[in-house]
Amino acid sequence: MKRMLMCAAIMAAAVMPGRAQSTQVTQVDHEKVAAALAKGGALVTAKDFTIQGIRRAGPGQVEIHEKETDIFYVTDGEATIVTGGTMVGGRQTAPNQLRGSDVKGGETRHLKKGDVIVIPAGVPHWFKEVPVSINYLTIKVIKP
Repeated sequence: MKRMLMCAAIMAAAVMPGRAQSTQVTQVDHEKVAAALAKGGALVTAKDFTIQGIRRAGPGQVEIHEKETDIFYVTDGEATIVTGGTMVGGRQTAPNQLRGSDVKGGETRHLKKGDVIVIPAGVPHWFKEVPVSINYLTIKVIKP
């Protein structure tokens, strides 16, 4: 688990070149991480990033985060995700957050345990099919 969190920190730093690093060290106990990955839940919330465990048992809506890069590390299960293209039926649901019903012209990818995917801010993405369930660690790098 330590290796996974270290990898997450390295990935987050990689998408924030030139930004000053936080001087606050945060450690999350392995039991809390395991619980968040099993049921879903927040692990760390900061001004410029968040880390949470997600458990998804079905498809979702199309999402666009205008100021957040999503980094997913799949810890269990599998799903089909569509990235890119053009959102259909989009509406703003919160500041800098859009939700829609479909994607036209996106790229379909199959995610499974051990995979990492980085979805830059502004790119539509959609968990289109989740056969049983998928658990993943999400790191959101937030632009100012």
